[in-house]
Amino acid sequence: MKLLSNHLYIVSTPIGNLDDITLRALEVLKKSDIILCEDTRRSIKLLSHYKIKKKLISYHKFNEKKQLQNIIEYFNEGKILSLISDAGTPLLSDPGRLLVNECVKNSIEVIPIPGVSSITSALSVSGFNDKFLFYGFLPKTENQLEKVLSSLSINLFTQIFFLPSKKLNFYLKGFKKFFSGRKIMIAKEITKIHEAFIRAEIDDLKIFKSTVKGELTVVISEKNTDIKIFDKEKIVNKIKKYLKKYTLKDTVNLILETENINKKKIYELCLKIKNENNF
Repeated sequence: MKLLSNHLYIVSTPIGNLDDITLRALEVLKKSDIILCEDTRRSIKLLSHYKIKKKLISYHKFNEKKQLQNIIEYFNEGKILSLISDAGTPLLSDPGRLLVNECVKNSIEVIPIPGVSSITSALSVSGFNDKFLFYGFLPKTENQLEKVLSSLSINLFTQIFFLPSKKLNFYLKGFKKFFSGRKIMIAKEITKIHEAFIRAEIDDLKIFKSTVKGELTVVISEKNTDIKIFDKEKIVNKIKKYLKKYTLKDTVNLILETENINKKKIYELCLKIKNENNF
């Protein structure tokens, strides 16, 4: 495989297991004059594993604008450059967009070297519909988060997010509020030793009592459009009628026989009506 100067190679790297790199990716990295990477300390572990010694230049969200002109100069000198992220496919919630656009503006070809992505890896084992929306990292403040989730909740497709493990419970509360009735899969440390997949109905998922460690990719299932419209007035009248004759538990079960509604919601509504009316 011959690499060309005046080309930028976007190289996907493993997200955990170092064996998940492609033969083509290794060849490109070996033949590159310069490798742009987020954190040279992390990238050197991968490169050392495959005995690749190349000039590494730190390229991350804090210096990408400053580095642009220097990188273009390398292309003008006829150098072969590749870009990698800390893990996975570059530019997907990682820096690189400014560089790609600058290359396009300067007639420098941008070539993808496909490989691992936690987005498609998580989706492939979720069992959810493969028509999906990838959002990336969600806002950190409650007000901004509510605005974003409110907008996304209208979308019918499967949705994928990256979450910092320390704030998992913060985001789960938002998911419960805006994605009720959907399923969730939390993919933890994909391809690594402590890989795990947590699957649940969003409404039934409990808040975690201890921190879930590791990198998290969260997949929310598609919206179920078969669910009947919740006619609250009709349901309330039924509940009042049943509570006069039956226990709380029996009332919940009777409602569920005819209404396709989340059991937890029905129970809470029945309990509220029971207490308010002293049934």
